[in-house]
Amino acid sequence: MQIDKLRGRALDQLFEAILSLKDIEECYRFFDDLCTINEIQALTQRLEVARMLRNNKTYHAIETETGASTATISRVKRCLNYGNDSYQMVLDRIKNDDAQGKKTEE
Repeated sequence: MQIDKLRGRALDQLFEAILSLKDIEECYRFFDDLCTINEIQALTQRLEVARMLRNNKTYHAIETETGASTATISRVKRCLNYGNDSYQMVLDRIKNDDAQGKKTEE
């Protein structure tokens, strides 16, 4: 993993802080303090690109809808194909959470 180069106490602390967040509102507050708007938008864009690639959208459609560059789309696609399967994992989890939430509301 590329991130292994950064592994250590400081990064563990960041991840532990993220894992300690209890709900969406706490996430909004924490990330508002932690990141710039551009950083948050970049992270959001990458996850959306992954979702769209997984749904077999074309590069053109993804560029048009998200504003992502072809370089960003290519990087996300490379991670989807050869990475740690983390995009798949989180997209499956939020999809399952969405489905469970809809069942609960019915």
